Amino acid sequence: MPKTIFITGAGSGLGKGAAFGLAEKGHRVIAPVETAPQVTALREEAKAAGIELEVFKMDIKNPQDLAQMLDYDFDIFVANAAVNEGGPLGEVPMSNFRELFEVNVFSTLETAQIAAQKFVAKGEGKIIFMSSMAGIMATPYVGPYTATKHAIEAIATTMQKELEGFGVKVATINPGAFATGFNDRSAEAKWKWYDEKIHFTKKEDMEEADKALEDQYDPADMIAKMVEVIPLDSHKFRTAYPEETEQQMKEEEAKRWEMDI
Repeated sequence: MPKTIFITGAGSGLGKGAAFGLAEKGHRVIAPVETAPQVTALREEAKAAGIELEVFKMDIKNPQDLAQMLDYDFDIFVANAAVNEGGPLGEVPMSNFRELFEVNVFSTLETAQIAAQKFVAKGEGKIIFMSSMAGIMATPYVGPYTATKHAIEAIATTMQKELEGFGVKVATINPGAFATGFNDRSAEAKWKWYDEKIHFTKKEDMEEADKALEDQYDPADMIAKMVEVIPLDSHKFRTAYPEETEQQMKEEEAKRWEMDI
């Protein structure tokens, strides 16, 4: 049965791919984007593909933009909008760190609260938080983003318990490293402020860590998994993909119980 699905941050990456894929499957997709230029670009691309999307500007940090959520009725809410930035936690500028939390945690929770209020009022609905393998794993020099996704994991797990009695489902989707450009932009961002004459973190250590981005997965596979899972009435609380990433996440969690310092 077709669903009405609201996906934040649908202007690029996995969110955009899922919006297109879900619309192709016959679902009504509400696809807000962060900036006005993205509105034009996404509308034109959807029209060229013969796909119907409801596209408008909704920067989740902007209260006026956020109020637009109240005008829509939907069955499933996907909290996808996020920003990414890497860098050593011992030296990352706090303004950068705060910005990530402002978007990925505070504003994301605010959107989820609006969805929750709607769903509780009608006694049904589903909230999906786009988390990450970084919600469970911890990788050097990806700490700022990792911290926000660990917070999202806690938020999702808690809300799942709190909303269950109201008929509202909560889940996460945890992608591995997919080549959408999102991770690459994150790796580049730290070089804007890092100065090896000032900072103690070794440049070569960060450059070595960045090499992991040379072998990322095809986003089409993750998009297909999202299109499969998002409309379902029942599925696992956490969808980690691909299976290799799921295994890595489980092993990482287990290691922490045995880890010495």
